[in-house]
Amino acid sequence: MLRVRRTPNSAHSQVENALYRKTTLSNGIRVVSETISHVRSVSLGSWANVGSRDEAGPQNGISHFLEHMAFKGTRHRNVREIAQSLESLGGYLNAFTTKEQTCYYARVLDTNIHEAMDVLSDIMLNATFKRREMEKEKLVVIEELKNAEDDPEDIIHDYFEKTLFPRHSLGNPVIGTEANVRGFRQEDLKAHVRAHYRPTQIVVAAAGNVDHDLLARLVNRYLGHLRGEDEPNSRQPASGAAKSEKVKEYQRPIAQAHICLGTLCFSVKHPHRYPLMVANTLLGEGMSSRLYQTIREKHGLAYSVYSFVSLLSDTGVFGTYLGADKKNVKAAVELVFHELEKLKKTPVSRAELQRTKAQIKGTLMLGLENMSGRMTRLGSAELYLESYISLDTILKKVDAVTPDEILEVSNDVFHQDRFSTVVIRPS
Repeated sequence: MLRVRRTPNSAHSQVENALYRKTTLSNGIRVVSETISHVRSVSLGSWANVGSRDEAGPQNGISHFLEHMAFKGTRHRNVREIAQSLESLGGYLNAFTTKEQTCYYARVLDTNIHEAMDVLSDIMLNATFKRREMEKEKLVVIEELKNAEDDPEDIIHDYFEKTLFPRHSLGNPVIGTEANVRGFRQEDLKAHVRAHYRPTQIVVAAAGNVDHDLLARLVNRYLGHLRGEDEPNSRQPASGAAKSEKVKEYQRPIAQAHICLGTLCFSVKHPHRYPLMVANTLLGEGMSSRLYQTIREKHGLAYSVYSFVSLLSDTGVFGTYLGADKKNVKAAVELVFHELEKLKKTPVSRAELQRTKAQIKGTLMLGLENMSGRMTRLGSAELYLESYISLDTILKKVDAVTPDEILEVSNDVFHQDRFSTVVIRPS
């Protein structure tokens, strides 16, 4: 029998033209959806509130490896049958792991949502983790790890996070290490599922031409039998992390130097996240940004340059990346700090602020055309905030940001003495 707790007020967004609804099953699984009636597809994701942050030393990488192994056979399907299950319907099946979340997702025609929920629940809960398949997939993941190591623009972000969190699990790479991957056992994967794939830590999110009541019935049919302790993950607080390291340098047989520098900032729940979003876009997103115009266009010191913000449940990271000739590293870094200092001292002009807000709003609106992007925003927000933040609300928050708030957040975050810098130099 389906027993649910419904959200008292469904949200209907004029900007998004989408109807949001939420249902909590009797076992604690949350079902959230955005119905967009003018499309013929549905993006469906099964989320677990676990990622690399939740892994102790020798277990680092197990969430990512488990995500790989979910596709290597279940009690009901073999590898080929999983691959063909949705592709034969014109659909798509995949998964990803982050610092704090794991998601198995599918995109299908709206008429195939039954099949999608069947397959997603099967790979998420019924994977067999056969030893022979595990040994083969270990080689695949190790090749993935080597591929990342061969791409300095990619791997420098892992090095950067390790520098910010040198003795905390947030500093560990999502993919893990080769030694860890080789050591994973079938029993480890099964224990990980039991510990973290609990009903209260699972969210099923859908966006597209989806009937919410039908979706809730399907989730109850395939996942309603799950039972587990009603308690959150016991994560080590980021506030307990050891002090960040200041400078780390590596050498590689490459032609260009790669630099990543930044510091800790706010969590995903912090009220200053919107001024920080605007400051980051103004500073380093796109060709019109200050960093791009100054470092690349005016001085010609870098080919690629940008800034970024990554917000987590109880902390966040602000950073900048640039690729430059090895002789220009010092000058390029000095220009980055020069632009940060300007944001701390000089109020942003009304014209530049309006352009930046229009850029953010346009990017958000364009993202609504992608059902997978909608689903990702929906599932992640439910795990982080346990609530829905409509696009209307986000746009209003962005519009409300003032020059004084940008000054305040810049002076709060952009302290040079708190920055960590990672450089990969040509050997």
